[in-house]
Amino acid sequence: MPAVRPSRPVALVTGASSGIGASYADRLAGDGYDLVLVARRRDRLEDVASRLRSHGAAAEIIAADLTDPVELAGVETRASQGDVEFLVNNAGFAGYRPFAELDPKTAEDLIRLHALAVTRLTRAALPGMVRRRRGAIVNVASLLSLSGSLPANPLPYRATYAGAKAFLVTFTQALSGELPGSGVQLQALLPGVVATEFHDTLNVDPSRMASMAMQPDDVVAASLAALEASELVCIPGLEDPALVEQLTAAQRAIMQAGNRPVLASRYTTASATGKSS
Repeated sequence: MPAVRPSRPVALVTGASSGIGASYADRLAGDGYDLVLVARRRDRLEDVASRLRSHGAAAEIIAADLTDPVELAGVETRASQGDVEFLVNNAGFAGYRPFAELDPKTAEDLIRLHALAVTRLTRAALPGMVRRRRGAIVNVASLLSLSGSLPANPLPYRATYAGAKAFLVTFTQALSGELPGSGVQLQALLPGVVATEFHDTLNVDPSRMASMAMQPDDVVAASLAALEASELVCIPGLEDPALVEQLTAAQRAIMQAGNRPVLASRYTTASATGKSS
């Protein structure tokens, strides 16, 4: 029996061994997709695949560390075969630490996983979706992508992580602007705290996390409902979606007001007096 079948659409999910990724796999299998499951831990992928197969879905496993260029290339090759109709770029890790103390390799891996891998897998899968005029790509970012102006306490030290997640939001928004009328839907998903293994290694009080964490199945339900509603930015816990439009409107206003050929008056004054403030 082939791993996936031509008669069913195919979804590729990274970080599929647990948490949000496993919830996407379960939900998409129930919606009629066959799955390509990607994560580092083969044993955990086998558990997820066995569960999906017991419910009638085919499941193909790719055990890969997406921070490794060779292993990423293997997943990229699979994504480029032209049959992937739903791509979920979900793999991630926190790497929370003051930036001056952050191991350079960890910083690089954060960028490789959250920015480079997403870019390459999206580029691999997108042409097939455009040819079919049908497809969806969900890039799992984080509410921390909006947190740059907030201090590190009580929020975690997160400069690289939050910066990489902010890339995902801008990348998704800009790419969506390239694809009007293509039939391909884009989404940046910005969950808050989620009840997964993500925080297990971060020395965080489990009871505090449990009290504020959303369930992975609810995050996925929100994401898929947002796709139906054509919401480009999905924030599962946000009651008033108008706040997202207010944010994007403010960004547009700054772009328009700041795109001038002359210095703002405060900088002209500082230049004339020789002072920087």
